[in-house]
Amino acid sequence: MTLTPLLIHECHLKIWELSAKKMPGLTIGDTIPDLQVETTHGRINLHHFCADGWTILFSHPGDFTPVCTTELGKMAQYSKEFYQRGVKLLGLSCDDLQSHNEWIKDIEAYTPGAKVNYPIIADRNREIIKQLNMVDPDEKDSDGNLPSRALHIVGPDMKIKLSFLYPATTGRNMDEVLRVIESLQKASKFKVATPANWKPGDPVVISPGVTNEQAKEMFNQGFETVDLPSKKEYLRFTKV
Repeated sequence: MTLTPLLIHECHLKIWELSAKKMPGLTIGDTIPDLQVETTHGRINLHHFCADGWTILFSHPGDFTPVCTTELGKMAQYSKEFYQRGVKLLGLSCDDLQSHNEWIKDIEAYTPGAKVNYPIIADRNREIIKQLNMVDPDEKDSDGNLPSRALHIVGPDMKIKLSFLYPATTGRNMDEVLRVIESLQKASKFKVATPANWKPGDPVVISPGVTNEQAKEMFNQGFETVDLPSKKEYLRFTKV
């Protein structure tokens, strides 16, 4: 049989579809799976936990490891900032609950005054990390692949709004996590986006789908349009 360009295209498409079905986990826009998980705060249903609010779900390669200990301490230190914004925290590590509870003592000792008051999922068999797309392909131990240093921000509709994925060797910046939470919440409330290097309190840009007439009604505080060589009035700044 002669392979025509159409048949070749169809073969490539079928291979891609089969590969996609084997790909683990979540990406932006996906709904978080309705899993039952064991945590340091008892058994949790992810849909129930994440419903009607924002959730930061973050994984760590292992208990009693240096970078993870600093990260969970910082997450505890920043927890008040997240809670004030209506954001829940949910950690994950592949060790068991007894190990988690012992590890928390080290985390709190390293970051004095910080209390790990958020639940940490136990995933001893490393099944949950596969479903949540939190597997590090390069970091392994005798039991197999370790969790990546992944972080999903889940919206009130239980869909993934943003994901960070770091290798085990690179710790996260909690100021950046807090910054993107503020950005996502503003974008969900107003028809705006946040420009490069934006910080809370800085001007935001009005979404291109909003006309100038609509912008005048939506943003009573006014807005400024940047004069560009193209003369296209698409770069408009306002405060919200």
